[in-house]
Amino acid sequence: MPAPTQRRIPPPSDLILIPASCALPQQDNNAHILLCPYLNKKAFESPLYLKNDIQVFVVSEAGASIYSASKIARDEFPNYDVTVRGSVSIGRRLQDPLAELVKIDAKSIGVGQYQHDVDQTKLQKQLDVVVENCVNAVGVNINTASTPLLSSVSGIGPKLAENIFNYRNEHGAFKSRKDIKKVPRLGEKAYEQAAGFLRIRDAKNPLDNSSVHPETYKLVEKMAKDEGVSLQELIGNKAVLQKIDLKKYYTETVGLPTLQDIIKELEKPGLDIREQAKAFTFNQNIKTITDLHSGQLLPGIVNNITNFGCFVDVGIKESGLIHVSNLSDSFVKDVNEHVHLHQQIIVKVLEVDVARKRIQLKLHK
Repeated sequence: MPAPTQRRIPPPSDLILIPASCALPQQDNNAHILLCPYLNKKAFESPLYLKNDIQVFVVSEAGASIYSASKIARDEFPNYDVTVRGSVSIGRRLQDPLAELVKIDAKSIGVGQYQHDVDQTKLQKQLDVVVENCVNAVGVNINTASTPLLSSVSGIGPKLAENIFNYRNEHGAFKSRKDIKKVPRLGEKAYEQAAGFLRIRDAKNPLDNSSVHPETYKLVEKMAKDEGVSLQELIGNKAVLQKIDLKKYYTETVGLPTLQDIIKELEKPGLDIREQAKAFTFNQNIKTITDLHSGQLLPGIVNNITNFGCFVDVGIKESGLIHVSNLSDSFVKDVNEHVHLHQQIIVKVLEVDVARKRIQLKLHK
């Protein structure tokens, strides 16, 4: 599940998002030109010129067509065409990939080489666990999260997620984690499981925007009191946090691992564990397979992983293959130990078979 590896970014004013199947912008000295079949030809009789420098991001569109025809998409954009819904979904993937990808069945994104050969019930169950783990690891802003995202939080299913969404629409934003208990049919057990993963920004209690569970709030407050600082002064104060003797706070229900997790979270409360999204550009001189020749070093993006190697998008219609023997100079036991989906890499062209449209590559770095 690739969602957590990419971090949400604030949408800059000079940014162009391009689905992976589209050609990247061609650049001259004065402007950037966007060439993409998704653009309506009637709307743009000539290429689209942008005078300012722009950031270019390539985003996978896997599963976008599934989303655009789904009930979720129809509910979100009842008056929009399926192509517009798909475009919006791709754009949202750059802003917050996890929040958007949870709306699509993980199997539709492309799980792997043998996804159709295994027990589909067991596969679906395992994928649901992976999605839930990803969502819990990142955390969810309860005041902005969609119903599909909320339903992926531990302890909250589709029905409770709908109740939270409706309660928020009727009563406004949640001001504290205690307010979550007011949601109809959300009992103590569900609250206990979900509370640590539901974040509330700008809450009166700063711990509400962290992964610290409400059950341990009093413990954290005692730490602050023992250190002679306020709760606000304790949070983010690494010097004070590292001096705390955790042995003083052992209880029957809170052991050393939990205390260490609390300190780690207090050092960087609400930290988004995902990496920052990176702008990316293919080699602008490569337009077709005939432009390739042995020895070239090209930027590429891993778009598929198999047991015998991985396929890499180098900016043309055909993807190149890095055979498992060309991934490393040493023995490769598992391809996934060397590359991962959507990874940006540099490859070396080994061989080009234009007639058969095959490209052999080697991982350079």
